Amino acid sequence: MSKTLIAYFSRADENYFGGAMRYVKVGNTEIVCNLMKDMVETDTFKIEMKNPYSPVYMTCIDEAKKDLRENARPELVSYPDSIDGYETVILAYPNYWGTMPMAVVTFLEKFDFSGKTILPLCTNEGSGMGSSERDIKKYAPGAEVAKGLSVNGSSAANSSESVKHWLSSNGLI
Repeated sequence: MSKTLIAYFSRADENYFGGAMRYVKVGNTEIVCNLMKDMVETDTFKIEMKNPYSPVYMTCIDEAKKDLRENARPELVSYPDSIDGYETVILAYPNYWGTMPMAVVTFLEKFDFSGKTILPLCTNEGSGMGSSERDIKKYAPGAEVAKGLSVNGSSAANSSESVKHWLSSNGLI
């Protein structure tokens, strides 16, 4: 087992790219996570909702907004057996309404992150990290939450250098 886990939420289907909608088979966050897997020895876990959001972008964002307003905890398909063996968790997600998707909150609340370092990575189309770093601290008490990396989703496939620099500055490379 690696001492680092990449736990990520990513959405394919219809996505927003700099003002236009486009269908993608692999979500932007997953693209960045795949780049990281080539840079760092890590285990990976994909956070997947039992009842995923709509493949239609505008419907998806309405569903995500409803979950945020209701402080919902969407049920997940599965969880890792344990995170006890990990020192560092790279937590990757898209920016949904200024923070992380509520499914990521479901994941965070399942485990005790005390003594672990969480490295947040947020894909977005210009909205940055939003309040997600502060929110992670709230939902993962006891964790050290490092400064996150904001990646423009439209440029996810070309983010290797910024990702490498961020991983290096956090002692993983």
